[in-house]
Amino acid sequence: MYIGQYCHNLDTKGRVIMPSRFREQLGENFVVTEGYEGCLSVYSEAEWEKYVEQLLSLPTHSADTRRVIRRLASGAVNCETDKQGRILLPGHLREKANIEKEVMIIGAITRVEIWDSAAWEKYNNDEDAMSLEEATARLSGLTGV
Repeated sequence: MYIGQYCHNLDTKGRVIMPSRFREQLGENFVVTEGYEGCLSVYSEAEWEKYVEQLLSLPTHSADTRRVIRRLASGAVNCETDKQGRILLPGHLREKANIEKEVMIIGAITRVEIWDSAAWEKYNNDEDAMSLEEATARLSGLTGV
């Protein structure tokens, strides 16, 4: 389970340190792709395979299914950490998430998310956003936080 948040900076080559706690759980090889709300999603190989299975179970005659599969798969990259625990975030993914220098790397239970720090702060402080209580109430079957 991925939990917690860590602030790091990109180096001049587009590399960022992946927190050791997350590295241990992700394993040697993992997948980074476009995420939701403007972040990047990082999946262990096992979680990526589960996610792909869910995608493949959707009706392929649906334009929405094809669009999601194309967006996630075409931008996805296989990653591994270097000896210093860094990963390279390719330019196309940094552009998608508007990542320039400072990033927040957060645990999101089944995956890791990489956010531009300013975008993460805005997301968390958006006054128009639904509160945790409101969001939880809208999810059927979820009780107590």
